[in-house]
Amino acid sequence: MNMNTILEEIMIKRSQQKKRTSPLNYKERLFVLTKSMLTYYEGRAEKKYRKGSVDISKIKCVEVVKNDGIAIPCQNKYPFQVVYDNSTLYVFAPTVYSRDQWVRNLKEEIKNNSNIMVKYHPKFWTDGIYQCCRQTEKLAPGCEKYSLFENGMETLPGAMPDKNKFSRRPPPPIPPEEEEEEEEEIVVAMYDFQPTEPHDLRLERGQEYTVIEKNDIHWWKARDKYGSKGYIPSNYVTGKKSNSLDQHEWYCKNMNRSKAEQLLRNEDKEGGFMVRDSSQPGLYTVSLYAKFGGEGSSGIRHYHIKETMTSHKQYYLAEKHLFDAIPELIEYHKHNAAGLVTRLRYPVTPKVKPSPTTAGFSYDKWEINPAELTFMRELGSGLFGVVRLGKWRAQYKVAIKAIREGAMYEEDFIEEAKVMMKLTHPKLVQLYGVCTQQRPIYIVTEFMEHGCLLNYLRQRRGHFTKDSLLTMCQDVCEGMEYLESNSFIHRDLAARNCLVNESGVVKVSDFGMTRYVLDDQYTSSSGAKFPVKWCPPEVFNYSRFSSKSDVWSFGVLIWEVFTEGKMPFESNSNYEVVTMISQGHRLFRPKLASKNVYDVMMKCWQEKPEGRPTFHDLLQMIDAIAEDTS
Repeated sequence: MNMNTILEEIMIKRSQQKKRTSPLNYKERLFVLTKSMLTYYEGRAEKKYRKGSVDISKIKCVEVVKNDGIAIPCQNKYPFQVVYDNSTLYVFAPTVYSRDQWVRNLKEEIKNNSNIMVKYHPKFWTDGIYQCCRQTEKLAPGCEKYSLFENGMETLPGAMPDKNKFSRRPPPPIPPEEEEEEEEEIVVAMYDFQPTEPHDLRLERGQEYTVIEKNDIHWWKARDKYGSKGYIPSNYVTGKKSNSLDQHEWYCKNMNRSKAEQLLRNEDKEGGFMVRDSSQPGLYTVSLYAKFGGEGSSGIRHYHIKETMTSHKQYYLAEKHLFDAIPELIEYHKHNAAGLVTRLRYPVTPKVKPSPTTAGFSYDKWEINPAELTFMRELGSGLFGVVRLGKWRAQYKVAIKAIREGAMYEEDFIEEAKVMMKLTHPKLVQLYGVCTQQRPIYIVTEFMEHGCLLNYLRQRRGHFTKDSLLTMCQDVCEGMEYLESNSFIHRDLAARNCLVNESGVVKVSDFGMTRYVLDDQYTSSSGAKFPVKWCPPEVFNYSRFSSKSDVWSFGVLIWEVFTEGKMPFESNSNYEVVTMISQGHRLFRPKLASKNVYDVMMKCWQEKPEGRPTFHDLLQMIDAIAEDTS
């Protein structure tokens, strides 16, 4: 580190899109802060290539960015902004501590600037608007008061500055650098993808592709090695130069502890291992099976991959053996136990890694031709009509809902369907498209082999382990955390509205659909069909829906899971339930639920919405319970 350097760290920079054609890109850059300059480099081991810089004297505002409602498509989740001239630089730090350090130090360096803003925009400029105030002009004045000093005791922006503070003149302005040229991004396919439309591009697992455009977060335009161009699903590829572990066979991304142990025991091989996401976000765990353990018995050990706290971050399982990257660490421990119960001999993963669902069958395709649908057996009937198993183009299994006439506000739903298709997550039932050119309307979704969670629980009552029940709750919580992060409210979360696939994964279904129901018995809280037993007081009293009302319903869903499908408040009418809840009565603790699990339910059932945790908090609580049980 240079003597003049105040801070230095690798963070992620978002492209400022000065050119209309520039794709929205997120690049790893080495940021260096000195007294006079904030500079960012493309970091290389031998050399640093300077990509851009900001003169400290020109900075008008440095502040954290509130990102509620916007999904961040990079691994660093803590954004801050540097506003200068007519530009805003968005930087993503790896931790809260790191972000606070940068914001605090930058504020200290700019405190004598004469151009400090009075107001700033607290949220992102995205898709042509500021997310905070919906202003569509990039140079629109800020909408929230900006405080340069955290304690509020110093000179306020816009006040007369103390002349003594300007004993040294600010450095002369540096000529503006040319805009950073975006280099081509190379990605590697993790799954095969067969095109369904002429504008799609075929993907072959393990092959490299060049990204041309990222105008849609779910579908990127890419070029293969033969020069063919087309759209590819973004969740089927991973960056070649990124630190992503997706391309390695031993990495199981969404594997929790109990599923990992089950898989390792089934394989029953000495040194069987996998790397999975830890319950602590951003960290990883090595799960290792030792048939002949050091203590004389077989068993599974879980080792957290630790990180050094130095500026040059390294990884280790055993302190004496440090590595620059996790794949290097794994490769070393394949040949040397070095403190582990045995060496990592045999990567264990699910026999078939299923391809993830895509946001629609193709780029910008949400209207499906009904002639391309084949109808098979009936799966059941729901609020809107009959649901059937079918096939799209005779090859993709789908569920097809035929909407009964007079069951929904069709025009409103059709408009919203485009938005709902863009909600894509491994724990959400994917909406693939709609058929709206004839009646009845069809809604085409992902097919889930085991049907609804409620029936799944009831039909297999007595055959579930406590771990498997907790895993179901984890699955639902992950899907709901994603909806919460996208400011999307479910409004009718219950075991009947979750589905189970052939691998036993539970996914959230029918999110937001109650807004389009025309049945007064279901939409009015005085109606006999209204799901009062899953609703918090603010919903059955005032119809106030929010992510926090979904949290209450999630607490009831956990109860349904741990009673293996019992009806909440079984012997009570809706009217009695309203009275009981209003008087502070809550559901009893199920026999299969530990005290910790019941504590989670009770946190969901706090009377006031602000007293309830977020789904992000709940997921951490459930993950912690899962890690504590083996």
